Amino acid sequence: QVQLVESGGGLVQAGGSLRLSCAASGHTFLSIYVVGWFRQAPGKEREFVAAIRSSGGSTDYGDSVKGRFTISRDNAKNTVYLQMNSLKPEDTAIYYCALGPSLRWPVAHSDYGNWGQGTQVTVSS
Repeated sequence: QVQLVESGGGLVQAGGSLRLSCAASGHTFLSIYVVGWFRQAPGKEREFVAAIRSSGGSTDYGDSVKGRFTISRDNAKNTVYLQMNSLKPEDTAIYYCALGPSLRWPVAHSDYGNWGQGTQVTVSS
């Protein structure tokens, strides 16, 4: 069973930055998967944030984060990152990473699985 662990969340002021990490436990190699980031704020539906192909050559972003967030991966470290700049209070949410099938791009949001436990990001105004 693949287990993903998110880290890097915290409390930051508006305009600040955070870098989230998504790592796989055990003998799972993230390099063979599409990895996506999603977020969910209280009382709201889960929202797509960003995704990156297994090779790292293609990325996709949700409209609300384009130009502010950057997804990247270091396959040698078996880790995917989400660099979040110019944070806004509306970015406050629990952020999750998940795996998508590598043969599809872009991956339908319903096709992501193996969700991590999430990491809380809070942006104060």
